[in-house]
Amino acid sequence: MPELPEVETVRQGLAKWVVGRTIRSVEVHHPRAIRRHLTGDAHFIALLNGRTITDVSRRGKYLWFPLDSGDAVIGHLGMSGQLLMQPAEAEDEKHLRIRFTFTDDGPELRFVDQRTFGGLSVSEGGADLPDEIAHIARDPMDPLFDDELFVARLRAKHTEVKRALLDQTLISGVGNIYADEALWRAQLHGARLTDQLTRPAVRRLLAHVRDVLAEAIVAGGTSFDELYVNVNGESGYFDRSLNAYGREGQPCHRCGTIMRREQFMNRSSFSCPRCQPRPRTIRR
Repeated sequence: MPELPEVETVRQGLAKWVVGRTIRSVEVHHPRAIRRHLTGDAHFIALLNGRTITDVSRRGKYLWFPLDSGDAVIGHLGMSGQLLMQPAEAEDEKHLRIRFTFTDDGPELRFVDQRTFGGLSVSEGGADLPDEIAHIARDPMDPLFDDELFVARLRAKHTEVKRALLDQTLISGVGNIYADEALWRAQLHGARLTDQLTRPAVRRLLAHVRDVLAEAIVAGGTSFDELYVNVNGESGYFDRSLNAYGREGQPCHRCGTIMRREQFMNRSSFSCPRCQPRPRTIRR
């Protein structure tokens, strides 16, 4: 699933293409693409026709487009969602779900989603911050992110540190890939308990989270297949810089020890046995 760098890459691309443009028409090609808009496609379309997109914003892994009406379009990419800018004459994508055309006759905005886990909805009155995503914490790239509050809240929990990094009510935008990368840089095993970490250790971890996310944004995110692309259909290349995720059986870039894979919450965690030793309370 796309994490903060991938969603931020999409946000930056959209901002260049759609801000200030007025929507002429909206076509909904699949009902699952607007399943979170409970009042249906006719209402979804009515709220958007003739409206001007004033910005493209992000909270964690969610996007929203403030409109001149005070409403906002909320978008989540899910596992395979893509927001693509395409010339009107371009052939429809196989998994095209929603099409936006604009009054300037310029490129269309298309929501394409093979697995239909993502989707769009309209938040009435949600231009500043949609109520639907207000519970999600700020992400560490947000200038208003409170470092010391994060440190205190993480240490107040009694949970594994990787679980805490994936808790979107504590810190948003971090998923499995970038959690593993930050933990590798911090030389922490993901099963370390949060209430046993010192304040300096948590601050170092947060700094590594920021560094990893910032580097991944510059690289356009991480693409392991054709499902994640930017608005121009291009893949990210941060996968070339990964130190932990997906590197089972390969030597650690820091010490040369063979990297391991462990089961974690129905997914996998990757770490170095030497640089990131398991906590003593964790049994094999």
